[in-house]
Amino acid sequence: MHPSYKSDPSLGKEVHQFLIKEGLETPTTEAVKESSDVKIEKITKHHAEIMDILGLDRTDDSLCDTPSRVAKMYVNEIFSGLNYANFPKCTAIENKMKNNGSFLLEKNINVQSTCEHHNIVIDGLATVAYLPDKKLLGLSKLNRIVQFFSKRPQVQERLTEQIRATIQYVTQTNDVAVYIDAKHFCVKSRGIQDQNSSTVTLSVGGVFATQNSETRKEFLNLARSG
Repeated sequence: MHPSYKSDPSLGKEVHQFLIKEGLETPTTEAVKESSDVKIEKITKHHAEIMDILGLDRTDDSLCDTPSRVAKMYVNEIFSGLNYANFPKCTAIENKMKNNGSFLLEKNINVQSTCEHHNIVIDGLATVAYLPDKKLLGLSKLNRIVQFFSKRPQVQERLTEQIRATIQYVTQTNDVAVYIDAKHFCVKSRGIQDQNSSTVTLSVGGVFATQNSETRKEFLNLARSG
């Protein structure tokens, strides 16, 4: 995770158990608990083997450090969300305001994840909203929750659900909505090679889940607007 991020491993463990209970956790094995150093050592070795199989000359000065670069990138950056020790601290304050039905919405949150089927980029934007009840969550925490779950191998449907469920857990309200519009480079750069299509996913709870409600309509209008 970004070095300026403050993490909360204890909350991470709670969220992990909550997502398991909800059937929303990313499939992992016991190996996920190995130390970062052990993972980097193993991935370096195996990526070197992949390069050898492809016929790349690892003695070349442009390629010799690639295995370790890839390993560090996987563990410390693009898959850092597999480690709940990196779960962001979610500072919240008591909501002392009267609830008048107004919701908080943050849009254009960067989503850069990795397709778990091809290990290739998913790139898009998220819109997140919640109707405060007992707690008000610091604004940047919404971005950090989105980023945490983006930094692991994903399918967009699960990513959207994990973000929604986690925000419900930390804000103690069911009234949460998450909308993601993203391009999948497994569609854009291989296979069908469609340059223009994007994938939209929506996960809603509480007042946002009521079909044809004004709250749901307002959220969707704001999420879809430029």
